[in-house]
Amino acid sequence: MNKDIRLPRCLMLAALLCLPLLQPSATAQAQLRSWEAALYDVMGAEDVTDEAVEQAYDLLCELETQPLNINRITREELEQLPFLTAQQVEGIVEYVYRYGPLKSLGELQMVTALDARRRLLLEHFVALGEGPEMRRWQSAADIARYGHSELTATGHIPAYNRRGDDNGYLGYKYKHWVKYQFSYADRLRFGLTGSQDAGEPFFTSRNRLGYDHYSYYIQLRHVGRLEALNLGMYRLQLGMGLTLNTHFLLGKQATLQSLGRSTSALRAHSSRSAAGYLQGAAAIVRLSDHWRLTAFASYRPVDATLNDDGTVRTLLTDGYHRTPTEMEKKNNTHQTAAGGALAWRRGRWNAGINAVYLYQDRDLKPQKANTPYRRYAAEGNHFLNVSASYGYVDHRWALSGETAVNRDGAIAAIHSASLTATETLSLMVLHRYYDKRYTALLGQSFGENTSVSNEHGLYVGATWQPRRTWQLQWYADYAHFPYLRYGISMPSDAFDTMLAAQYAAGRWTLGGRYRLHIRQHDDERHVYVINRTEHRARLSATYAASSQWLLRMQADGSASYYRQSEHGWMVSARGEWRGRWLRGSGTVGYFHTDSYETRIYQYEPTVLYNFSFPMYYGEGIRYALLLRADIGRWAMVTAKVGITDYFDRDAISSGLQRIDGSSACDVDVQLRIRF
Repeated sequence: MNKDIRLPRCLMLAALLCLPLLQPSATAQAQLRSWEAALYDVMGAEDVTDEAVEQAYDLLCELETQPLNINRITREELEQLPFLTAQQVEGIVEYVYRYGPLKSLGELQMVTALDARRRLLLEHFVALGEGPEMRRWQSAADIARYGHSELTATGHIPAYNRRGDDNGYLGYKYKHWVKYQFSYADRLRFGLTGSQDAGEPFFTSRNRLGYDHYSYYIQLRHVGRLEALNLGMYRLQLGMGLTLNTHFLLGKQATLQSLGRSTSALRAHSSRSAAGYLQGAAAIVRLSDHWRLTAFASYRPVDATLNDDGTVRTLLTDGYHRTPTEMEKKNNTHQTAAGGALAWRRGRWNAGINAVYLYQDRDLKPQKANTPYRRYAAEGNHFLNVSASYGYVDHRWALSGETAVNRDGAIAAIHSASLTATETLSLMVLHRYYDKRYTALLGQSFGENTSVSNEHGLYVGATWQPRRTWQLQWYADYAHFPYLRYGISMPSDAFDTMLAAQYAAGRWTLGGRYRLHIRQHDDERHVYVINRTEHRARLSATYAASSQWLLRMQADGSASYYRQSEHGWMVSARGEWRGRWLRGSGTVGYFHTDSYETRIYQYEPTVLYNFSFPMYYGEGIRYALLLRADIGRWAMVTAKVGITDYFDRDAISSGLQRIDGSSACDVDVQLRIRF
């Protein structure tokens, strides 16, 4: 199909799908989720994985629809919010404990550690509720009567065919998922999510039960000394993540936003991600006022590429099962994990011991011949990691650290310190040392590398607000890799720095950001290392014309210097409008980059429980339209159409993903029902 035919058909399809949005409602009120843009602004897309973005966004979406009860909130619940510092978490908990239940969210202004911007952001995810003295479980009839259910169905419809859709993929080209969850206050939650990627079989082949992946969970909170109990699928972090962290990492700028705060959060896995979760049971028990015990047990299948002898060459996390080869790798290996943490907290001090044991029914045996950088990669079928974590928090200082050892005696350590020097200035420093022999299959923590291994680095950052209307942020990170890495045949270094400024006054918000990232790679002859230098810059201007209209203009630039010089840029505009029952947004942008190395990332509003952060390279135009209607208090319908026109190619992508044409149009539709 040629470009001239595809575009009109796509627009006709979008128009038909948007017709349900024209049904009015007298009671619904559309809300622009301003925290989406805030999340986008604090993430550096270049060092954040798609899975981490999905996890973070999914969590914040759930907390927005089911906000935390501020009057009985725990430190662990507050630590789920990635934008709060340790001092702010401590300040909120202490204020509620000292002064009792809040009468209005305006009282948060009395928490001195909480600045105005994060206070406004926090109000999206907390709500007033009963105080601690009113904690008691109701009857099953009351739970059924006062509980809330939410059912969300979403479909992604491409108005084109990929090569694999015609010959190669086991299923059809449509992507869809269904999510149901029930909640009773902040005490009981359970849910089920079924998801299907494009090209995966549905009710056929090995997916005879329908969807390719299901997430299910039951979560109880505040049952006597039992602070939390999760059954089914869940995510857990112990300490600063050196032994266990199946939560998300949002990159270096977000680390500066939270001043390096660590958490030991336990939450349900309700997203569509088929990787990174645990499956079984986990609980947090309050042994006394100062002692808490976290315990977990997990048994779950994982995808793997196998060697000829049946051992595991590589563990896979993409979750794709579209072809016979990908389907053969589905759930062909099983992992059993168990462990926990014993934590102590008294006043401003805290400490804990963490332990994780993992057994795999197939030996992990990565290919090391001709790949010397894999010499110290994890190997075998049983793994043990133990660590000690510790910290101190007051209204100015936050100190935290963790030191871990694996079964081979290799050490990993990470320590951070942050200081709220004045009401307008905060500073932080973070040091990590990960031995090249240290491995933790379930661990992930701060670093330049994707694994907690072979890295020694120092990170420093500062946030300064010289005036109420101005905010400046800066960080610099240096990392040394003592052993070889992929693409580097000798020890190497990396340097990363970013400077961001924001001005907000009246209806205007102006922002600018510059990032320099230098990583070393082999030269063409593999004799010595040379720098691979990346520059990225962004200028943005947002104008809130009224309570209903918002316009954002943005310009992005990128440059890469490695074996040749490459450049790229993009200009874009986004408008948002909201009414009493209807809201909408439109985006248009032109991009022109020399190659993939100078790609540009852009945020784009989309349907609920999706965070659209597309990447563009080459030359073309991107435009998208989203409409959302709230029908009474019980239903929401959303439709989005997005089109990318390329000027520099006759085909998009390659292999089974190849699209024969220069234009791609996608339509998303979503229905959410509350009852």
